[in-house]
Amino acid sequence: MASRSLLLLLLGTLGALCYHKAYGISVKTDNQHVTAKEFQEAMLSCKYSAGKGIIPRVEWKKLSSRDVSFVYYKGDLVGDLKGRAEMIDSSIRIRNVTRKDSARYRCEVSAPTERGQNLAETIITLTVLVASAAPSCEVPSSAMSGTVVQLSCKENEGSPASEYKWYRNGVALLENTGTGSAKIGNISYTMNKKTGTLLFNTVSKKDTGEYYCEASNGIGLPQKCSVKRMQVGRRVLTINIPQVKRISSTPSPLLFRRFQPL
Repeated sequence: MASRSLLLLLLGTLGALCYHKAYGISVKTDNQHVTAKEFQEAMLSCKYSAGKGIIPRVEWKKLSSRDVSFVYYKGDLVGDLKGRAEMIDSSIRIRNVTRKDSARYRCEVSAPTERGQNLAETIITLTVLVASAAPSCEVPSSAMSGTVVQLSCKENEGSPASEYKWYRNGVALLENTGTGSAKIGNISYTMNKKTGTLLFNTVSKKDTGEYYCEASNGIGLPQKCSVKRMQVGRRVLTINIPQVKRISSTPSPLLFRRFQPL
């Protein structure tokens, strides 16, 4: 009797395991971190397996810092991807990606079961690479010798962020990577390749020249701003001489009348 009870318990356990397996859903992706150049295509992979007889529902959502929006809902592509993407099984191929497509995407596969709703998901991060644009440069047209002078260079289109290099009369001012200072000939400066600033702590007349900046992030060709000339002149020492109040030599009419003879 005890053996029969044990056998029934084992059969029930195996039945429960088989039941769970039959109604289980698993989801995976071939690539969790997708990168694509702007205006090319990107594949967001989502593959699932489900128990026999289960017809799962597939949904895609875009997860931005502000909100969550549907990308694929009730069998149709919606939102920004409608008209420029297609479903391949449960994966999405996006044509002509733009920088606005950079985000995290969640593939959700669900199915109702006798035990309730069964849900599995995977998240894919899409990064759209954007080439650097022509930077904006600020170069003073003139400066006084011995003063602090800063040149700036910036562009905001590139993804990843651009790095910068300055040129004087067509020659790169700094060839090594990273942030650093250098002295080439009689030119002393500090250049930050991350922020694009070129700083002269004590500019001299020999720093006169034509300057331009180049922005690059490895996507496409480097871009540069227009050449601008900086003329450094000698500082003129000025001496302020206090003004002496001039006393009029013309006698006062009152004095004239006072000493006039009777």
